[in-house]
Amino acid sequence: MSSQLYPLSSLYPNRLFRVPDYQRGYAWKKEQLEDFWEDLLNLHDERYHYTGLLSLKKIGKEALLTSKDDSWLLESGYNAYHIVDGQQRLTTFSILIYEIIRLVENLDENQDRLEDEMFIGFESVRSIKEKYIVKERPPENLIKTYKFGYERDNPSYNYLKHRIFEEPYGGKIDETYYTQNLMFAKRFFSSNLKALYQEEGLTAIESLYKKLTLNLTFNLHEIEDDYDVFVAFETMNNRGKKLSNLELLKNRLIYLTTLYDSGQLDRQDGSKLRDNINNAWKEIYYQLGRNRDHPLHDDELLRNHWTSYFKYTRRKGDDYIRFLLEKFSTKNVFEKHPVLVENEILEPELSDEDYSDDELYDHDEVDVNLVSDLAPQEIKDYVNSLKEFSEYWYYTFFPGDSKELSENEKEWINKLDRLGMGYFRPLVAVALSLGNQVTQEERIYLLKEIERFIFLNFRMARFNPSYQSAFYYNKARELAQDNSNLTALADDLRQKTDDVLHPIISNFMARTDKRFENDAGFYAWRDLRYFLFEYESHLSVKNNLPKVFWQQFSKSEKDKVTIEHILPQTPNKWYWRNQFRHFSDDEIKFLSGSLGNLLPLAQSINSSLQNDSFPEKKHSSSKRRGYMNGSHSEIEVAQEEDWTASSIMDRGLRLLSFMEIRWRLRFTDEQKQALLHISFVNEYRDEKPELPKPSYEFDLERDYEYLAETEDLNDLQMERLKFWTHFVEYCQSTGRSNDIGSRQASQSRTYDVSIGSSEYIAFFQVMKTGNLRIGLHIYQTERFEKLKSMKAEMEVIYGSTLEWDVSRKNSKSKRIIHEIKADAFNPERYRKNFDWLVNQFDKLMSALAEVDDDF
Repeated sequence: MSSQLYPLSSLYPNRLFRVPDYQRGYAWKKEQLEDFWEDLLNLHDERYHYTGLLSLKKIGKEALLTSKDDSWLLESGYNAYHIVDGQQRLTTFSILIYEIIRLVENLDENQDRLEDEMFIGFESVRSIKEKYIVKERPPENLIKTYKFGYERDNPSYNYLKHRIFEEPYGGKIDETYYTQNLMFAKRFFSSNLKALYQEEGLTAIESLYKKLTLNLTFNLHEIEDDYDVFVAFETMNNRGKKLSNLELLKNRLIYLTTLYDSGQLDRQDGSKLRDNINNAWKEIYYQLGRNRDHPLHDDELLRNHWTSYFKYTRRKGDDYIRFLLEKFSTKNVFEKHPVLVENEILEPELSDEDYSDDELYDHDEVDVNLVSDLAPQEIKDYVNSLKEFSEYWYYTFFPGDSKELSENEKEWINKLDRLGMGYFRPLVAVALSLGNQVTQEERIYLLKEIERFIFLNFRMARFNPSYQSAFYYNKARELAQDNSNLTALADDLRQKTDDVLHPIISNFMARTDKRFENDAGFYAWRDLRYFLFEYESHLSVKNNLPKVFWQQFSKSEKDKVTIEHILPQTPNKWYWRNQFRHFSDDEIKFLSGSLGNLLPLAQSINSSLQNDSFPEKKHSSSKRRGYMNGSHSEIEVAQEEDWTASSIMDRGLRLLSFMEIRWRLRFTDEQKQALLHISFVNEYRDEKPELPKPSYEFDLERDYEYLAETEDLNDLQMERLKFWTHFVEYCQSTGRSNDIGSRQASQSRTYDVSIGSSEYIAFFQVMKTGNLRIGLHIYQTERFEKLKSMKAEMEVIYGSTLEWDVSRKNSKSKRIIHEIKADAFNPERYRKNFDWLVNQFDKLMSALAEVDDDF
């Protein structure tokens, strides 16, 4: 390798650069582009910046890998090269140079000029285009040859030409995950160049072009024909944006096709196998990027196919990719002698949503095999299987895109996606791949039993997420190899669930008890939304009403709720205090968190509106859509004249009865009462007179000076003193004297609240801008990190996104905050703002209690 450094201006003459078929597509995203852009802007005009190694392999003319459009330049002395290392950088350079050209062409002063008459520095646009982007074959200029591009069978080939370099008449252009990255880079550079031009003018653009083409330098390494280019590729591409395992495996498989002797794989068959691999990966990446808004993870596809293709034995140890790279290795091509092989694979790491078996096998299966004899047919079979699997893997996420599945099948797959399919996803994908080999009824039966198994075992009972996974991973493999059938598999799922119904119910009751101990009740059940949505769907079918959509119930917006406590958690308004005057504060907490009091809303509302009275909630207003016009569940609740403790009990029992029928389990009457936690509703109570409606109004004219410890208060301090004074009085008037309202008001922006723990202190803040904050001060970093690891669960219970990294640098204590825009110093909004602070405090305490067992 030469130690000489080459700028782009020296690399491009007489060279064509092509991305080989074993390379991934363009993988740079916003982070890499921003780093590159900043490096380029900050580079001094007279300095050079080392950009790394560029490894190339000359393409032999006999290989016929280049486009026929290239031949005229090859005959004119050009050489074509495959980019072994440096593809991402050269792609980025090419896009940026093109966007610089486009910016200059679109300047007002250049509208009537030819390319020869437009200049960037001392170079014409025409010469720059020919040097770095495209050359046209004279004299007719009908053939265009791009200096940088992809192999013709790569989807990025046409996309780069027609979408990025804007050659017209491209026809239908395939789009993939990688082409999305190309377009993002194009738009990124376009917008940043325009901003740079508007701020600093054409001189800045010319300076940027000069630095790009002259100041960024490479080491050039040309790989000889006898060099192991594929091994070089694997080694070199562990730098920069690391290859995914799927990309690495493709390179390995193509590499192996070059190692067989002609007696086992002649040139024609080798070329065919190579095409087979490339076409398979083309299909795989199409499926992964088919939904442009939600591309699928390539390594997840590879890992899950692995579990359904090879014998699965649960063992702790190495990752799945090590197994695959050892299976498809040079050793297994060259060495040809019999050895004992343990026919197993090692267990993959499981994510939170995956489930695997607690059972360990006591032995490994041992076969006598010619391990070294990796036949080309084995590669072909594996590749074809992975290719086919990718399509059905996609349908497990987006069943609506399938033209083969029935609406009923699609609906049950959607249910599983809402619930979390976990380790059953490869089994579902295999079941879908069977097509007409099985009936729709058989497939739906399996999907129903999987859904029941997951809901009861994992969502209600919270069994270990690894429960039974090894068994069903192997069932997926058996099903793929025609060694099992769907009906028997569904029967097995049904029986396994029936066998553990008693511990399922016991676990569900114990966990529900814990939720009520933490004052959250069923609201803290993470799968409440799924359960209520299923009840909503049941009402839709039962009453022949329009279909409901999950998006309405799952959409989460800051400071808004989609599951409402009908009786508020903190019932401050007179209506609620009067309606439930027979019950203690503790009983009201249990009533509020009981299942029958929780209602899914078809349209989210501001959290501050949860304190509205029941008549206000029933009828629409400018602030909210009433229950009368809401979801099917809302309409059902709206039939009640008033909302009482008996209403909560009756609806809770109705929901538990639905649970019994829907998932085929049975509670005793005592268990139902215990689950709802409001059996006291049935107790006799002495009648109490109605509470008088409060006449409390904020006294805005009082003298506040005597409350201050210091005589001289500025305007902001005075406004804060007024705010906290009324806040304390409000808390004391609404039954919160012993916690939130127990301290004295001050002119400070912060109001601390002791919560009975030496590890935490809660606080409210009224900011200079009038914004409001609620937060938690955590004294120990270790406890903060523990909470942060439970961030998702905590925010679900709290109902809003929290800010976690807001503490001062090097501070041992940490803070979590939630800030909203508010007109805090406007007296007309005091009550609304006070309601918000108190409500969010209660939610924060419920969330903390749920995730911290020591609190």
